[in-house]
Amino acid sequence: MSKSTILRGTMLLTGATFFSKLIGMIYTIPFESMVGSGGGQLYSVAYVPYSIFISLSTVGIPLAVSKFVSKYNSLGDYQTSRRMYKLGLRFMAVMGIIAFLVMFFGAEVLAKISISKDSEITVADATSVIKMISFALIIIPAMSITRGFFQGHQSMGPTAISQVIEQIVRIVFLLVSVFFIIEVIGGTTANAVGFATFSAFIGAIASALVLFWYWKKRKPYLDKEMSQQVKTYDIPTKTLFKELFRYAGPFVLVGLAIPLYQQIDLIMLDRTLASLDFDELVRSNAIATITLYGHKIVMIPITLATGLSLATLPVLTKSFVDNKKGEVFKQINQSLQIIMLLILPAVVGMSLLGNEIWGAFYGVSDFIEFNGSLLSWYAPVALFFGLFAVTASILQGINQQNYAVISLIAGIILKVLLTIPLLHLMGPKGAVIATLIASLGTVSLNIWRIKASIQFPLRQLIKRSMLVSIFTIIMAIVVLTSKWLLSFWITYQDGRLENVFILFVTVTVGGCVYLWLSYKSTLLERVLGGRIGFIDKITRRKNS
Repeated sequence: MSKSTILRGTMLLTGATFFSKLIGMIYTIPFESMVGSGGGQLYSVAYVPYSIFISLSTVGIPLAVSKFVSKYNSLGDYQTSRRMYKLGLRFMAVMGIIAFLVMFFGAEVLAKISISKDSEITVADATSVIKMISFALIIIPAMSITRGFFQGHQSMGPTAISQVIEQIVRIVFLLVSVFFIIEVIGGTTANAVGFATFSAFIGAIASALVLFWYWKKRKPYLDKEMSQQVKTYDIPTKTLFKELFRYAGPFVLVGLAIPLYQQIDLIMLDRTLASLDFDELVRSNAIATITLYGHKIVMIPITLATGLSLATLPVLTKSFVDNKKGEVFKQINQSLQIIMLLILPAVVGMSLLGNEIWGAFYGVSDFIEFNGSLLSWYAPVALFFGLFAVTASILQGINQQNYAVISLIAGIILKVLLTIPLLHLMGPKGAVIATLIASLGTVSLNIWRIKASIQFPLRQLIKRSMLVSIFTIIMAIVVLTSKWLLSFWITYQDGRLENVFILFVTVTVGGCVYLWLSYKSTLLERVLGGRIGFIDKITRRKNS
């Protein structure tokens, strides 16, 4: 399999993931208008622990299976790959059922953990919603391992298509059911949110059907591969699972980190703010913004940047094993610099335009300044979430995956210790600052370990990050100037369409300035590893 084919497959998967995240963010616009901040809080009460259960029940195995299958296919041992898939499928089916039973019958306990006695959300409503979403756990673990099997064969299409179909079906069912319950039959918000969470199960069924179709279509080819095999390593089942779980460790960390931070916020935010005499509306807006509505927005640049960044890592392990230090350093530098290049200007822009972004997505209300301010504070967290995902993968590539566990635990401890004091000191945004400090600490530990374990030089990363920062500051000045000039005619208080126009002007101007500076300085081509063709055509720049 050529490097270009692998890269194309990775880009296809990145594009599918980005599209899924994008429509997963867009649906919150009509969803918020129908269920409000209270419905958003109730949705998070179910969805955040569900995300944790998904991470735990899959324990990173789908991506580990991808790596495992790829390894043994390259050795010509297709029987071992197929055997691992079958064993993994059974194991994941059992894990999914166990996770479902724990979440379904533990729904009341989870509800009591996540909501305070002062909340307007009742334990009964929260329990019902958690039970509704738990059904998805029956299907998703076994389904996801099939995606891993296809990816191990360097076939990204089944994963990409099934992922997009799953998201489309989920969101259509979610919006139709919520609209029907709220607008047609005049049902309760709790019932509407319950069906909104149940959409995860419906989407999973659609995805499983797509994967089954791909399996039937590809099976003759896969069987032909096995029939041509001349050697098998005949590895004991116990040894297979040991190798699989060794691969799986770092992947589960990336999946667990963000839901764990959100779960801490769910547990601490409502109770602490209630003790500080914040009213219910303020509390529900804070929780809904941090765990759902605002979070969906800031995840968009993370998805794109980490996808492009991780595309450079498949060859990292091979370079490390072959002791090609120069290649290892180059691959690590490129991965980290892509994150800085793409996410830093995005989060700075979000911070400067928090009110306008909130107004454009969710409309102008009495809480626009409150929610917009929280979004502005929350945006920088995206940079460290993205860096954590990449640094954890790098640690795996250089055989330091166990250290990622230590850094994650350190971050979680920091988050737990800081959240309540900062809530007392700063109000709702204290929870965001706690996440920012904790995630920064985790990333700092990971980078320190990368440097210490392989003597990775930080000079180039620091130098280019400083250049990115300078360009971002210039971009910020341009954005603020554009926003100030527009304020003589329109502001974020004037309405949703006005906010869309403000964003269009400021983002376009600021983005073009940043892109132009990055291009003219050759920063773009140095970080991305080549000329940027479409910009070359626009500027008529000739190849050197």
